[in-house]
Amino acid sequence: MLTFYFQGIALGAAMILPLGPQNAFVLNQGIRRQYHLMIASLCALSDIVLICAGIFGGSAILMQSPWLLALVTWGGVAFLLWYGFGAFRTAMSGDPELASAEVMKQGRIRIITTMLAVTWLNPHVYLDTFVVLGSLGGQLDALPKRAFALGTISASIIWFFSLALLAAWLAPRLRTVRAQRTINLLVGLVMWFIAFQLARDGVNHLSALGH
Repeated sequence: MLTFYFQGIALGAAMILPLGPQNAFVLNQGIRRQYHLMIASLCALSDIVLICAGIFGGSAILMQSPWLLALVTWGGVAFLLWYGFGAFRTAMSGDPELASAEVMKQGRIRIITTMLAVTWLNPHVYLDTFVVLGSLGGQLDALPKRAFALGTISASIIWFFSLALLAAWLAPRLRTVRAQRTINLLVGLVMWFIAFQLARDGVNHLSALGH
């Protein structure tokens, strides 16, 4: 069982480490030291739900519904473009400190809502958990499947809390105007790059449906 557990950790880490909207949001909340542990907890909980759904049967639903997959893809493209635009706007602000102060005024409900959006409106989450994890873990027998799922869940929990705590620890260095501008520019570029890739895949998917 340990073999499947560590396989789950390795695959989970490989999928979660690249910068995406969820990681970017946890990073920014850690830098601001604003509900960062709560956000890490909610991200991990969301991943637990998605991982279990993907490995224990949810992948079949998504893969058997091309139009649902297309809806998830194009909804994600729109969201990533909007999120990237917000990061660029903050980076190009004449007073980054003022922009950061305005963000700090956001209440807990709005922060939770944004976290849910960057998690559940991100099509990469479904592709990773339902398509990749679902296709691999779903083929295993009952006990290996549980060990594999536990491994991927462990990777998610360790990563989100490590990212939030590390960002909070490095906050004095990462809160400078230059660092904030660089981080926001990087986040904006990554979001738009992912959106471009998803849009390209979406066009190819629609073309295949047309045939």
